[in-house]
This record gives sequence, C-alpha cells and structure tokens, in this order.
Amino acid sequence: MDSLDSLSTYALPATLLALILLWAAMRLRQRASRGEDGRENIDTVAGWPPEAARVLTIDERQAYDVLRRACPNHLVLAQVPLSRFVRVPLRRSYTEWLQRVGSLSADLLICDAGSSVIAVIDIRGATESERAKRRHERMSRVLRQTGIQVLTWREGELPSVQEARTQLAPILEREGAAAKPGSSRPMPLIPVAEMEELPEDDRGFAATVYGPRTHEMAEPVSSDYFDDLEALPIKR
Repeated sequence: MDSLDSLSTYALPATLLALILLWAAMRLRQRASRGEDGRENIDTVAGWPPEAARVLTIDERQAYDVLRRACPNHLVLAQVPLSRFVRVPLRRSYTEWLQRVGSLSADLLICDAGSSVIAVIDIRGATESERAKRRHERMSRVLRQTGIQVLTWREGELPSVQEARTQLAPILEREGAAAKPGSSRPMPLIPVAEMEELPEDDRGFAATVYGPRTHEMAEPVSSDYFDDLEALPIKR
C-alpha cells in the first residue's frame, strides 16, 4: 500500500510536467509557422487576390481637372496618404496613429514647385454617415494643425475654374509672399501649437511635433521608412 501511495505521489507531478512540456512544444510549433511580426506567413497574392481599380471617382476626376486649370503653375496630386506628407513623433505607437488617421488619403493636394503641400481639397459626398463625418473631421483637424489649409468641396456641387481661383487666391497669395525673401508684406499668423523638438531616434530622425509651415521644410517621409519599424504596442 505504501508503495502504491509513493508511486501515485511521483506519478502526478510527472504527468503535469509532461503536459506542460507538450503544451510548450505546441506553442513553439505555432510560433514557427507564423512570421516574425506574429501574423500568419500567408502569401500576399495568394491570400488577397488583387484586382485593378480606378484611382479617382468621377467627381474627383472633375475636381482634379478644375484644379489643374485653376492652378497651372502648381503641382496637383491625388489620393496621397497622410503618412506620406505628415510627420509625427514616434514616442507613441505609430501603428495606432495609422489606424486613427495616418492611413487616410487626402483627395487632392496643391503643392508648390518644391512639392511642399499648400492646400488640401477634401471632397465629400452629398450625404455622409456619422462615421464618415468623424473621419473627415479628424483628418482636417490634423492637417490644419500642421498649417495646411483645407477646403471642402461637395460632390455634385464642384466649383467652376473661376470660383476655385477665388477660393484659392488668399492661400496662393500667402504662399507667394512667403516665397519672396525681401517681401515687406507680413504673413498672417496661423494659430498652431508651439513647436517641440524630440531627440533623434536610432535612424537619426528628429521628429517635430506640429509647428507652422515654412518653405524650408524637412525632407519628405520615405515610402519605406516605417517598413522595419517596431511600433509600440497599442494599449487597450
């Protein structure tokens, strides 16, 4: 009897240890079948079969044509993600910022000869859901904080070339006055937050937290800059 009790005493911990080792082996196998970022290693093309689609809607194409004719000496770009021309500090999760606003695209950009953004044209539908309104307002708030002017055009109510010139005249005049080094005309003040400099990260990028636009802007955000960036985890 004593021998049976002793055997059961040793058998129970051994069984638990075997179960723990089996569970750990299964976890290691699952991790090995996944990529380094924790996502399953699925082929991009096989997992998401791609199909070509139009870049612009009919209203966006019409608005693009209006801007090209209204601003022949400026660069007009379409559907540019905010993450391509807006810098943010990396002290918080860049992934979370992308989910909030960085992945949104500005419908139309008006840029100077140096590709600095002067204004954004936000084309909205005739009817919008509350979610769409919040998304547009969030994007406009971010752009205005950087000093970029935002104009809202409605689908089906696009301005004519002359009306577009009238709307853009104050913005282009301010941009032209800033480009002249000897101009005595003062630039109107834009109510933005104070500029804050952050230490450089391991890639040598000193992020600037919101400041007034100048024509000596930093180099554009590289399209592959964040490919290898380990963003901070999102806190739920």
